[in-house]
Amino acid sequence: MAEKALKDVRFSTVSQVMTKDVVFIDGNKTVADAIKLMKEKKVSSLVVNRRTHEDAWGIVTRKDVVSKIVDPGKNPRTVKVFEIMSKPLITVSPSLALKYCARLFNNAGIRRAPVFDGKEIIGIVSNTNIFNAIKI
Repeated sequence: MAEKALKDVRFSTVSQVMTKDVVFIDGNKTVADAIKLMKEKKVSSLVVNRRTHEDAWGIVTRKDVVSKIVDPGKNPRTVKVFEIMSKPLITVSPSLALKYCARLFNNAGIRRAPVFDGKEIIGIVSNTNIFNAIKI
């Protein structure tokens, strides 16, 4: 029974499990602004807006705040988001099978990826979304 459930998850798609509410922030905002927004929206990451259409998106996570601000003792009110974000961002297609998404996460050493439909970011998928899709 569990094998069938896991097989179903592996062949589900990103669009079936992704979170549709993506929270964005500008890179020139302070890390303090990012922390406040993450707490208000109850999210663990923010997608950093592109400066131009040709630019790449970035991402800032709670892990970035802890490892790049708290650990070295920097002031979140003076450090800008673009100074600690990861960029360019790995994005995934909404039609990508979860087994390939999980493999990508593992190989790239990431925990989440925005879902890009070719025009805009329509969601975000994380290890948690994939994990929660397993029916046992």
